[in-house]
Amino acid sequence: MDAAASFSADYSEARDKFVAAAQTAGARLERITNPNRGPRGEALSTDVAWVGPSDAEAVLVMISGTHGVEGFCGSGAQVDWLARGEAQRLPGGVAVLLVHAVNPYGFAWLRRVTEENVDLNRNWIDFDAPPLPANPGYEALREAFGPAEWTEESRAATAKVIGAYLAEHGQKALAAAASSGQYGDPKGIYYGGAGPTWARRTQTAIYETYLGQASRIGVIDYHTGLGPWGFAEQIILESAGHPRYERAARWYGSALASVSDGNSASAELSGDGLAAAPELLSHADVTGIAMEYGTVSPARVLYALRADNWLHAHGDPTGPDAAAIKAQIRDAFYGDRPDWKGMVAGQSLLVTRQALAGLAAGL
Repeated sequence: MDAAASFSADYSEARDKFVAAAQTAGARLERITNPNRGPRGEALSTDVAWVGPSDAEAVLVMISGTHGVEGFCGSGAQVDWLARGEAQRLPGGVAVLLVHAVNPYGFAWLRRVTEENVDLNRNWIDFDAPPLPANPGYEALREAFGPAEWTEESRAATAKVIGAYLAEHGQKALAAAASSGQYGDPKGIYYGGAGPTWARRTQTAIYETYLGQASRIGVIDYHTGLGPWGFAEQIILESAGHPRYERAARWYGSALASVSDGNSASAELSGDGLAAAPELLSHADVTGIAMEYGTVSPARVLYALRADNWLHAHGDPTGPDAAAIKAQIRDAFYGDRPDWKGMVAGQSLLVTRQALAGLAAGL
């Protein structure tokens, strides 16, 4: 089959393809409506599909759209999995829970963040247990990351400031300053929020509704924007030697990249959804990874994020500047070419089969 056919041009097409593929696969579907609307007034929702026995003790969870615009990738992988008939080849006693567009606002509006301008993967912290995580690197670059104007002059000036920080501190420090999360600038990039977002509350409710009976759970969360074109880094949060790391290694082999051990392209994060899953699902053994697919250079990704942040914080998302900025951020997180789509689908198919085999065998 043509893997590229499973991918879509926008959120609405992606949702329609997901629902149609899930219905064809005989899945049980639920639609959870988001209170916001898309840029053309379209309804937004997180859609959930369940395939396999309702009382399955072993469940694989596939999540798309944690970071909104990155949903093109995860949705395509989910639709491809369904369209290939994988739901009809599940091991005995194993089910799959597909969560489509957990951040539908970001997907529809081509934003990485939620309607609250919150990075969902920085939102999973205990807001009732201060102090909130600090990020002094972000504070040092706050004005450069989020200028009030987006002109040729302001872009040149802020690029100079960011470049000087990079020269002095290095790429890893710059990545940490930008992306590890911050909680003091509600209009800024990688903002973790002041409380649980709609998307976080929705994901929590999905876990509670569908996974209470499960004792073995695998989670695959689809992301884009880090690494070489089309290559999927299999990111795990735990260090080698940790029981969850060792279980993941039995499933996926030696390709794991640990954030804690420093061998992942990702910076260490505050409030990551994969980190929250074992606590939310404390009755089960949880094995979670992020599939992080490369797109363009880190510099282009950061530039696109900064431009989009300015557009929504200080500009007009429906104005004359919007089209070019939205094209930039779409390109930063969606490799809209057949080779990239094929790489996404092929690598996803491999890890889903590995996870299902591991869950079935109780490895």
